[in-house]
Amino acid sequence: MNHFQTDTPIYLQVVEEVKSKILGGQLHPGDKLESVREMASRLEVNPNTIQRAFLELEHQGFIVTQRAVGRFVSEDIDFIESCRQNKIQETIQQFVKEMERYGITKADIIAYLKEENHE
Repeated sequence: MNHFQTDTPIYLQVVEEVKSKILGGQLHPGDKLESVREMASRLEVNPNTIQRAFLELEHQGFIVTQRAVGRFVSEDIDFIESCRQNKIQETIQQFVKEMERYGITKADIIAYLKEENHE
């Protein structure tokens, strides 16, 4: 049984899952990724879907392929950290916009976070 959403292509969901693991520190620079067949079997998807996801991740700079050895997380720490910071900013901006739709200001958010920090 898979956990994929129907409104987004599966390969893009795989891309986001792998990127999330890289940016979240679950996968580290230089870590070897599962093979296409291993990941396809684990996720219960067609190997072509995983191949397409890996090609996209490589195109974006998150992974590198070493012929006859496998695929690895990029060792470009500056790139990974920059992407991580961009993701943090994007998430915060989305959160603030969502809260503003409910009439909550940035000052309200900050006050709430300070209050939560003291509890």
